[in-house]
Amino acid sequence: MPNQVTLKPSNHVFTTRAGETILDGALREGFVISYGCRNGACGTCKGKLLSGEVDYGSYQDSALSAKEKSQGYALFCRAQPLGDVVIECREVGATKDIQIRTLPARVQKMQRLASDIMLIELKLPAAERLQFLAGQYIDILLKDGSRRSFSMANAPHNDAALQLHMRNYGGPFSTHVFSTMKERDILRFEGPLGTFYMRDNTEKPAILLASGTGFAPVKAMLEHAFHSHCTRPLILYWGARKRADLYMHELVEQWTREHHHFKYVPVLSEPLPEDEWQGRTGFVHQAVMDDIADMSGCQVYACGVPAMVESAHREFVAQCGLPETEFFSDAFTPAAP
Repeated sequence: MPNQVTLKPSNHVFTTRAGETILDGALREGFVISYGCRNGACGTCKGKLLSGEVDYGSYQDSALSAKEKSQGYALFCRAQPLGDVVIECREVGATKDIQIRTLPARVQKMQRLASDIMLIELKLPAAERLQFLAGQYIDILLKDGSRRSFSMANAPHNDAALQLHMRNYGGPFSTHVFSTMKERDILRFEGPLGTFYMRDNTEKPAILLASGTGFAPVKAMLEHAFHSHCTRPLILYWGARKRADLYMHELVEQWTREHHHFKYVPVLSEPLPEDEWQGRTGFVHQAVMDDIADMSGCQVYACGVPAMVESAHREFVAQCGLPETEFFSDAFTPAAP
């Protein structure tokens, strides 16, 4: 039996089917609420249950604490209504006209950007183009029914091929990519997905914070901003362990020479002696706080490992005055147990 969901403060109404999460029902009926991982790990879809009951589903405690749950919060990518419900959440308007599609793609190019990072270019069928926002991701659909999520590293205006940055984590799919996958192989994917994109209705300075391959969607955001002649101040903090992990360092340095309103701060947490690193060291989010003590007039876009994203969110809001609504993120997370 379908259940009715009312969104506040918009008063939009939709229904969910049996076994369907609130997020899936919203997306199916054309309403986009803020989300990221879709597996209960990042907390981007967190909102408040104002009335009714839900099955909370499986999720990671770091995304929804026991205290938050007792206060009425839920993760809408996992929660299923147990009747009609009213919820309060952040709706996203800019993605509402973008169609989520399932398409085949041919592996057009494979290039190692570092020993454990591969650039993959996917070529769509000749008559197809994927409409997406810079910062969104796609899900690679595997034969066993599982999915692997990858952010698109190219901007929408450069859509002849989709560019992905894949790190070798040692799992089955990344092992396949780095050992047996070859150019001209065919993959299937679903997308675009996610609500991580740069809001363009403000001139506030944008702090872009990336760790590791979290640089991929940030790269797409910045290239889109440059292409659209955005003039707001943009500053990128890119954190990595060693110098080789800044796998497109020279490209970003080129941007600093070409765009006067853009600044770049690379930060290494464990530079090697042979790196001869003279730049910033430590935690990348701490480098941001050292430079920008007052973030009350800024926006932040953070992407990378969950620990970095969570620390940045917590400390930027609590210590630097960043408005809660001006922090946007996409944490690269494993599936919830």
